[in-house]
Amino acid sequence: MSVLEAKHIKKVYKPRIGSEGVTALKDVHFSVEKGEFVAIMGESGSGKTTLLNILASLDTPTAGSVMINGKDYSTLKDSERAIFRRNNLGFIFQDFNLLDNFTIEDNIKLPLVLAGEDYKTMDAKVLPLAKELGIDSLLKKYPYEVSGGQKQRTAVARALITNPHILLADEPTGALDSKAATNLMHQLRDIHKSGQTILMVTHSNVAASYADRVMFIRDGEVFHQIYRGDLKRNEMLDKICETVTVVMRGGEDGE
Repeated sequence: MSVLEAKHIKKVYKPRIGSEGVTALKDVHFSVEKGEFVAIMGESGSGKTTLLNILASLDTPTAGSVMINGKDYSTLKDSERAIFRRNNLGFIFQDFNLLDNFTIEDNIKLPLVLAGEDYKTMDAKVLPLAKELGIDSLLKKYPYEVSGGQKQRTAVARALITNPHILLADEPTGALDSKAATNLMHQLRDIHKSGQTILMVTHSNVAASYADRVMFIRDGEVFHQIYRGDLKRNEMLDKICETVTVVMRGGEDGE
């Protein structure tokens, strides 16, 4: 069952002066199955960040549509779209996006506060998740008092606290050292094994190797995909590295 369907997405940014626009996405068409872990890769300017913003309902396509659980969010008003996004999607950002004047606990609770849940319900949700991510001892600390890896785990907890249909991650390891990045990817893999659908944009070959499927974006289109199948992670990594080399050399296809 497809939890997300991107149907012939096109995005053109029109300048304020002049008639010619910049085409960020030409014709992107794919679906994500429930419980799948998909990584999106591509060079800077390939359109992957634009695509993620559209999938996250933070931007709208010039043409095409995005269906999440069969619902086309582009038909919703801005206020309705914000509620739809909060109820269906969780977000992990490269720079964490934590509020420094909120404790770790309050940062995790924030989506639930915005949803109007009572504090007893929130408390019951936060502690088990914090324990699972190894940050339960940090709940009363502030973001500036913890490490980058701990900040990112807080961001993961905040993204998961609403039990989203899809977890969207934008370069989640980009601001982390190699050890913290590895720990985070192990946790995302475990979260995925529990049944969570994950869609991740990344420049990291290593991070992408944890996914079930890797989609490569070039010049605003999906030009190649790798499916894990029975591959071990190091074998998946080898295939990703081979494809990235083709992209950097400007190959005509990803085969």
